[in-house]
Amino acid sequence: MKRKNERAITRVVIATGISSVVTQLLIIREFLAQFQGNEFIIALILFNWLILGGIGTLLARWVTKRFWRATVNRLGWLSLILAGLPAVQILIIRQFRDVFFIHGSSVGFYPTLTFTFFTIAPYCLVLGFVLPYSLFVIRTENPDYPGTRIYIIDNLGDVSGGALFSFALVFLVTPLQAVFLANLPLVLSTYLLFRVSSRHDPAIYLGTGVTVAILVVGIFLEPTSLDPWEGKLVFYSESRYGRIQIQQDRDQFTLFVSGNPLYGSQNLSMAEETIHYTLAQLHQANNILLISAQGGMMVELEKYKPASVDYVELDPQVANVQFKFGLIKKIPGLNVIHQDGRAYLEGSDKIYDAIIINLSEPDTFQLNRFFTDRFFALARSHLARNGVLSFAMKGYDNYLAEPQRRKLSSVYNTVTDYFDNVLLLPGQKIFFLCSSQPLRTDIPELLVKKDIHTRYIRGYYYGNLTPERIQRLNTLIDPTVPKNRDYFPQLMRLMFTQWFAKFSTSPTGFIAVLAILSLIYLMRIRAEEFVLFSTGFTVMGSEILVIFAFQIFFGYIYLQIGMIVTVFLAGLLPGAWFGDRLRYRSKQTLAVADGLLIVLMGLLIIVMKHGGHHLPVAFFLVFGFVISLICGFQFPVALYLRGGDAPAVTRTFSADLIGAACGTLVTNVVLIPYCGIIWAGAGLIGLKLCSLIIMVVLHEKN
Repeated sequence: MKRKNERAITRVVIATGISSVVTQLLIIREFLAQFQGNEFIIALILFNWLILGGIGTLLARWVTKRFWRATVNRLGWLSLILAGLPAVQILIIRQFRDVFFIHGSSVGFYPTLTFTFFTIAPYCLVLGFVLPYSLFVIRTENPDYPGTRIYIIDNLGDVSGGALFSFALVFLVTPLQAVFLANLPLVLSTYLLFRVSSRHDPAIYLGTGVTVAILVVGIFLEPTSLDPWEGKLVFYSESRYGRIQIQQDRDQFTLFVSGNPLYGSQNLSMAEETIHYTLAQLHQANNILLISAQGGMMVELEKYKPASVDYVELDPQVANVQFKFGLIKKIPGLNVIHQDGRAYLEGSDKIYDAIIINLSEPDTFQLNRFFTDRFFALARSHLARNGVLSFAMKGYDNYLAEPQRRKLSSVYNTVTDYFDNVLLLPGQKIFFLCSSQPLRTDIPELLVKKDIHTRYIRGYYYGNLTPERIQRLNTLIDPTVPKNRDYFPQLMRLMFTQWFAKFSTSPTGFIAVLAILSLIYLMRIRAEEFVLFSTGFTVMGSEILVIFAFQIFFGYIYLQIGMIVTVFLAGLLPGAWFGDRLRYRSKQTLAVADGLLIVLMGLLIIVMKHGGHHLPVAFFLVFGFVISLICGFQFPVALYLRGGDAPAVTRTFSADLIGAACGTLVTNVVLIPYCGIIWAGAGLIGLKLCSLIIMVVLHEKN
């Protein structure tokens, strides 16, 4: 019977790993959809997830020792609760986002951190509690059961969950359908655990049935959980790249992608400004590249009778939906290309008369990559001698706030390195026109000469874009603002500062409190635990680096987030297996592993600095696997050196989780925004050097 219980608990641990990783990835994607695709939300979720998991792990030992003896039956009930919580959690996130915050408004750092913390707290606390509790249950019957083994079994479930999500669920099902499929193994393994423990209490059947019912009801509630507050939802799809929704309000259709209201069907002024400000400057508009499009643009483009219009849209579903609902029109010469715009230019040799960038404000890494030095150089190489590049950023009426002025200045200072003439035109948006030829501001006169008729520009241009306004805008540019580069995304630093300034807050207080708490914690742990803390910090910090670097170079993290998380988990399993079987386990072994982590981080910095845009996707995935392998290797060695008993298990588990939580947040909130990608990597190396020095000194003393 002891052996049967052990096998049944092992199945529950594996199923818990599958459920937890799928749930984590779904929660990340859900928050990305609710908070307009802001990548900073990823770090906030991971921080809260890890810190709550660490608290749950510490509670497991304290609660079990004083109040709640570890039993198979209690583990079963905890597992059923864990299986039912994800569906409830996703529905709560969808419904309460607009309850706690004004519908359609942006949300500040602290409210976002608080909202993510409390919405995921129940699940994460139970999840952190269950893993060490499973070990304690096994040890009631087998006191010599190694703690490393439960770590390896959990990793097996984590990797399986990541693979299931990345290769199947993300392509085939909706979020709550994925929750149902990912938690069925946990429900089944928990039911079998009850059966093996010979408990035939009817409450067990009732609890199992209620859990399955919650998962099924979640599927049926999914469509209504996405209903908008105004208008009605006429289309919904979970694309690989984001959540796509079409909302109708009377005769107006609006396209939402990952929570962002991108394009409407009745925005004539924006369509005219985007197309005519650019093409009016050309003698002949034969070949046009349009990176993303919105309602009315194709109609305005058609007036120039271009030979070809290459419309690049990363997500095929976005283009198809726009055609289906009449947001954009199919015109002669139109060629739809389903690819990332920057990747398309890097792989194409076609020359264009105009490149029109129709993207939102560069307030995410995915969009920022179209406003950097590398992209402007790329665009210039694909333009004809007198070709024009155009893009737009947020406009202003009478007053330009300082953060926005610095953002405009950074972009202006960057693009002027590649174009002799850069003209800024104020309006609903501030349009940048960039060319090697002189640019003119009398757009209506140019259109009259071309015999092109407009409605908005003809009637309102001269009243809105007076020479005084144009001159004033161009004189507001500050030449001292740093340029926006791939490796040091100045716009993201400014956006991060603007995020706090908008709500009259600062991250300084939070970082100070976190630093004080971390210092108190570090003063209370032993050297082996500090190694795991620093390793968890470095691994999660490097994972955040990879996520952001992936956005910079490839630009579609919504699809690849599952793959990245999976490879950072996959290395833990073979690493832990090897570390557990290493005969010579000592402090010197931990020091060698620290040295390897430092070398790997140094390698990442060098290759990104000297050719990051040429790196294949596989490089980042292999890097994630190897660095997590070393992390997995260190855990059993540190646990062995700490004695391997129950207190050692909870302390080492929590050290790893708390270090990972701190690494996630510090890298995201401090290192990347204020230091850039390269120096953020150097900061992680510095922490690991401290860990290495400590282990070398202790080894020499011993």
